[in-house]
Amino acid sequence: MNGTTSTGEDNATPLIECRDLTREFRRGEQVIRPLDGLDLELAAGSFVALMGPSGSGKSTLLNLIAGIDRPTRGTLRIGGRDLGRLSGRDLADWRSRQIGYIFQLYNLVPVLTAYENVELPLLLHGLSRGERHRRVSEALARVGLVDRHRHFPRQLSGGQEQRVAIARAIVTDPAILLADEPTGDLDHDSAAAVMDLLTSLHRELGKTLVVVTHDPAVAERAQRTLHLEKGRLVAAAEITR
Repeated sequence: MNGTTSTGEDNATPLIECRDLTREFRRGEQVIRPLDGLDLELAAGSFVALMGPSGSGKSTLLNLIAGIDRPTRGTLRIGGRDLGRLSGRDLADWRSRQIGYIFQLYNLVPVLTAYENVELPLLLHGLSRGERHRRVSEALARVGLVDRHRHFPRQLSGGQEQRVAIARAIVTDPAILLADEPTGDLDHDSAAAVMDLLTSLHRELGKTLVVVTHDPAVAERAQRTLHLEKGRLVAAAEITR
């Protein structure tokens, strides 16, 4: 479609389906189009890395999949649901249950402890205090930080902060984990530890994992690497792991 490459996953029912997905906005008289007619299918349980130069549309695509932003035109279906047809309230509820988002700069609340930061998403779900405690404890155990649950972000290393952010992302047991440059602010050893953790979440819990990265070492962990330029998919590499 207008030069757009379509990539699917053979013999797999797609969890994420993008058809002519376009996002544009105006800056004065200029039309900026971060995504331009993207067609894409991703199967449930896949691990995909999105690569490309700055401004290629990687983070825009991630935000659309997360329901943080809405497309200008085209269709985005996740689990058979057309996100464009959901009301703002329904979309927020869907996002809180289906999406775990991991940011480059962690986005932890500085005045809350690690435990309280992880607990935050659960406060929207009407769970009992006991159930929240169980889930938070399990999430912190999964990332190896049970002994840091009373620490504030300023008392943690960058790698530990990112692991708290990952615990927060998985505490609601979402189907999809989205990570925007999750190792971009970390040293080599911390970055490797974070990617070990994300890879284990994909393999052991069957999470669908989509990672935006500029780092080839991160992309090598994925089953597929998709390359975007100027809002279009230009190449895909398949890796068997």
